[in-house]
Amino acid sequence: MSILRSVPPAPPGADPGCRARLVEVDRLEWRVGDGGDPAALAEAFCDEYSGAHTGADGSVCGVAVLISAAAGAVMAGGATGAPTPVPAVPDLALVAYAHGKRTDRAPGGFAVGEWRRSWSQADHAKAVVAVQEAIGRGQVYVANVVGHRSAPWSGDPAGIAAAVASIPGAAWGGVLSGEDWLIASGSPEAFVTVAGGRAATYPIKGTAPATAEGRADLLASVKERAEHVMVVDLERNDLARIAVPGTVAVERLFALAAWDRLWQAESTVVCELEPGTGLADLLRAMCPPGSVTGTPKLAMLDLASSLEPVGRGPAMGAFGYVQDGRVDLGVTIRTVALDAHRAHLWAGGGITWRSDPDAEVAEADAKAEAVAARLSPARPARS
Repeated sequence: MSILRSVPPAPPGADPGCRARLVEVDRLEWRVGDGGDPAALAEAFCDEYSGAHTGADGSVCGVAVLISAAAGAVMAGGATGAPTPVPAVPDLALVAYAHGKRTDRAPGGFAVGEWRRSWSQADHAKAVVAVQEAIGRGQVYVANVVGHRSAPWSGDPAGIAAAVASIPGAAWGGVLSGEDWLIASGSPEAFVTVAGGRAATYPIKGTAPATAEGRADLLASVKERAEHVMVVDLERNDLARIAVPGTVAVERLFALAAWDRLWQAESTVVCELEPGTGLADLLRAMCPPGSVTGTPKLAMLDLASSLEPVGRGPAMGAFGYVQDGRVDLGVTIRTVALDAHRAHLWAGGGITWRSDPDAEVAEADAKAEAVAARLSPARPARS
């Protein structure tokens, strides 16, 4: 078994009491180009392992679900963007687990070398301007632009995974790996949850330094609030496609929460699901996450495909767990992907007519550097 595959799984959304007891019993990996419907594949696989969660050794626990940005775009019928820089990671990974004996492994040391951007800050700023020009043409109203960087790594991948997944505020932090890949998420954002016939989504939009001044500026920002409300409206529309008519509601709007050294604004949108709504219906309605795409969603996917030189890979997608009839998926922001040689990291932000290009680049850098800082200080890894 490869060193990456040996890292213990800890998918977000799994019962905390199960995380150290997960024993893989089956998996499905799918990539764009393989053919078939990824939403239908996810539903069929999860239905196969939907047994009762008793907690007894050998009993079915649940299924870890990883959906890349490109797989989400396929589910929505949109453009999949540039090729992923980490093709080792599947676009859809489904891993079924049973309960086993508790295993605890202390993560070892690691080193991450110098990060290399896939585009310059100037090119990122030009992309922001291009989005604003698209807004001026009426093509989109708000659109996320995402950048990528990578660095060589060495040592114990479990150490990298633990460092990322334990970032303060990473309520949706988690780890999943394959033969030659690993995903470590330090995400603060819930994507979609389903329990008892009720669905909810929790978009995050709006960022400022986690200081008293940053909090006041974020609460007072016309640009950040407009960006946030447009995404909330998009999520209301997404949920309405699978909701009992009249049940979509915004329970919480523009509430601030801390993630590491940043304030972020988040909302809660809920609905009662139409009877008979399955996992495939849910994924087709909601993917890819509205907070990391924009509105209109399909137009934004076309626009991002023309602007971003590097694909989003497993970032800006969904990662979580399906267990006991529950669905708990987070958004793969603040997420690191490892292949055999390099660590990959993505960050971006929502662009509106009021955006300042340099400020948008600085915001994306702040998000990426907060994650990169968790992997330093370290001696540079050999290239």
